[in-house]
Amino acid sequence: MSASSKETTPKNITSFFGQGKTENYDNSVDSPPPGPPREKLDEEGRFLCGDIDIRIDPEGLWFYHGTPIGRKELVKLFSTVIHKDGEGKYWLITPAEKGGIVVEDAPFMAVEMTVHGAGDSQSLEFRTNVDEIVLADSDHSLRFEEDSETGEPSPYILVRDNLEAKLTRSVFYQLVDLGEERETPEGTKYGVWSGGTFFEIGRLEDETK
Repeated sequence: MSASSKETTPKNITSFFGQGKTENYDNSVDSPPPGPPREKLDEEGRFLCGDIDIRIDPEGLWFYHGTPIGRKELVKLFSTVIHKDGEGKYWLITPAEKGGIVVEDAPFMAVEMTVHGAGDSQSLEFRTNVDEIVLADSDHSLRFEEDSETGEPSPYILVRDNLEAKLTRSVFYQLVDLGEERETPEGTKYGVWSGGTFFEIGRLEDETK
């Protein structure tokens, strides 16, 4: 790592928000503000930094000013303060500051799955790319969307609050291999058990029709 990159690498979240220019405010070291105007504060008194040039791509990779953030420790630190509001916008929120970021798909990736038990007693444990462990159950549901263009499924698990992790392709294939059929009044469903809950992956068509 070059000397310049060391100097610009934030050591904590506060220093990250405090350097460079944001959309709403020039908070560079060369022209320090005397204090944030009242209109720059949210309802809880946090300084609104505007949109920060941070992006999480569809593979869960974090970028700052178009450059990948290579330090996993830093990504894990930022991941602890990510939030999603009711309009679907993502923010990094500290006790003192709030800045918007771009998430192109999901903020996390589920990169590993561990299976405990079998049948309706089965539990599926997922590890995210920031090493959070999530057990799929009624509070951390699995959901499956279908891409309207490709027809491919997009599987997700709820990590916390309204933040989800997208399952990697290999993890999804492992999940599908565990699937079983279940007869319901609505027809035959294909899905998996975890934490006492049956999660539907899809419905099987009646071949006799």
